[in-house]
Amino acid sequence: MSNFLNNVLFHIKISRPGLWFPTIWIYLVPFSGKTTFWNTIPFWVGLFFVTFPLNYLVYGLNDYNDVKADAVNKRKGNFLFGASASKEELKGLLGKIAVVILPFIVWFSVTSGFYMLLLLVFMVLINMAYNFEPFRIKERPPFEIFIQVGYVTTALFSIQLNNLPELPWQTLVYLALFAFQAHIAGEIMDIEPDVLAGKKTTAGILGRKKSKMLMTGIVLLEAFLVWFWFQDIVLALFLAFFSIWLLLDVLIFFKDKPYTLSQMKLFGYAINISAILSMFWVLYSGKLLMP
Repeated sequence: MSNFLNNVLFHIKISRPGLWFPTIWIYLVPFSGKTTFWNTIPFWVGLFFVTFPLNYLVYGLNDYNDVKADAVNKRKGNFLFGASASKEELKGLLGKIAVVILPFIVWFSVTSGFYMLLLLVFMVLINMAYNFEPFRIKERPPFEIFIQVGYVTTALFSIQLNNLPELPWQTLVYLALFAFQAHIAGEIMDIEPDVLAGKKTTAGILGRKKSKMLMTGIVLLEAFLVWFWFQDIVLALFLAFFSIWLLLDVLIFFKDKPYTLSQMKLFGYAINISAILSMFWVLYSGKLLMP
């Protein structure tokens, strides 16, 4: 029983619970301003899918192809940033991912139609292209950042599953920028282990300071667009304050110094708390659906 529980916890760790917030956040955006969405079974099944199963696919494929980099990455080996597993421990992982994902693909396709099937197949294929040769986009800077637009499909999945109105294109642009800056943050934390493992990333090429400035620029753009398109002063101010922190980080506090493990964990918890608070605001205000 103990071995079984440890095995279950190991695979949950692979899905990186501390990084579930992007898929949850994006899944919930189409429900902005609505009040009764939690009364339906599809909502809860979809919400569960974008937590463990979908992230088990995303990060499981990532770990399967990143054993060398993960072995020297000090932030791995926990539920916040994911497992640090050997090649032997990941043996059979692809089959386990298929077992977890396939029942959801079948159920969602039967209940929501052919378009849903195409959407789910696309989600699988874009993750395979990101991780596997001959594409392996994760090591083709800067395309490993641009391909994060795939996270937007989580919102499209939510719309199709729950029979919700289409999102304005402005909202989709904002969600793509959100995915870009979240990915760059991870790359900044992983510069040293990625370089040591010979893995090419945009942050590894630009260096820490320039990468932080790039991330700051994206967050400032998000703040401007949220104010200009949606007149959401609360979310715009939140993003503006976040960009000020990033500027203080790169210009005064940390500059080009790598973060310690305790600092990275603190940032990880802070990001999750911020994501939860912003989710409540976005759902309550409904402004992200009203450009």
